[in-house]
Amino acid sequence: MERCRRDLLSAAVLAVVLLLAACTAAAAKLEPRRAASAAVSSCDVYNRGSWVADESYPLYDAASCPFVRKEFDCRRMGRPDTAYLKYRWQPSPPCSIPRFDGVKLLGMWRGKTVAFVGDSLVVNQYESLLCMLHAAAPGARTNATWASGEKPSITVRFEDYGVTLVYYLSHYLVDLAHDKAGRIALKLDTVDQGRKWLGADVLVFGSWRWWARKSWDYIKDGNTGVQDMDRTQAFTKALQTWARWVDANLLQTSTKVFFQGYSPNHLNGQEWGAPWGKTCVGETQPMSNAAAYRGGQPNPQDVILRRVLASMKKPVHLLDITFMSQLRKDGHTTKYNGDSLAMDCTHWCVAGVPDTWNTLFYSVLATGNSLRY
Repeated sequence: MERCRRDLLSAAVLAVVLLLAACTAAAAKLEPRRAASAAVSSCDVYNRGSWVADESYPLYDAASCPFVRKEFDCRRMGRPDTAYLKYRWQPSPPCSIPRFDGVKLLGMWRGKTVAFVGDSLVVNQYESLLCMLHAAAPGARTNATWASGEKPSITVRFEDYGVTLVYYLSHYLVDLAHDKAGRIALKLDTVDQGRKWLGADVLVFGSWRWWARKSWDYIKDGNTGVQDMDRTQAFTKALQTWARWVDANLLQTSTKVFFQGYSPNHLNGQEWGAPWGKTCVGETQPMSNAAAYRGGQPNPQDVILRRVLASMKKPVHLLDITFMSQLRKDGHTTKYNGDSLAMDCTHWCVAGVPDTWNTLFYSVLATGNSLRY
């Protein structure tokens, strides 16, 4: 009997030892997975990465795209170099983004309407996306219409998929309206034009550059009218009005809302270590060393935008394109925009940098990830 007890005790001890060993081995196997998971959880594909040469680029030939205007088609306007077309944004390992799949995106959007609302930098992204979709489904029937007047728009429909992509011009996202005297008022507290946007299943907004200009006769804020005001203050009020409109009209809908981040210009070469007076003109290569980009002070509009988006009830995804675009001093239209006297270091060649903005846009739509997770 005593021997039997000893044998049972020995067996129990051995079982415990074997169980502990098995648990240790299992934990060791799981550790790399945990490490990989932790690495993925720290991904920020917008701000951690670099531009790499890729001979499979560009994703389309702008000469074959019926939707890109000559102002953006640098090759058509005589740009002789082609290296700027061959760069792909590569997030820092182990992070990655899927390759753009236009047929899949058209399938996801079947029967839906996608609207872009904003200024000419939003047009940059809009026309780039049209070309990417057209190249992915070159045989698809399309129908394009333009509406002129005070509030112009462009509508392109991919008939075989029932997908409609619309662009609405709106420099400020709030209303510009004529008063009884024929003067133009920038109305910081109304978004009456938003009625046209309500049918969209996906909305992409953008508003930056025009706040430095004065394309109105006076500013109206409620019952108060002023000749002008601090533009940052005006931008803040307008963005808050836009945010209230989004929350009031889209919170209970399935509409996906995006905001195009600040698109940098390259008018000051000192920001990338070039001499004073140097601009983007003649640049043919992106910056290879991101750490060398000196930049300037943070754009105050970007800080305001992030604060407003964080306060909203409706989730709005910020397409945070600023950093990656800062590295592309070679991507602007410069004089290759149809105006030999212009030196445009604000807009981008299409094909070019906006294609990457759309690849990131696609990544959010296709995977549901925020790209900074």
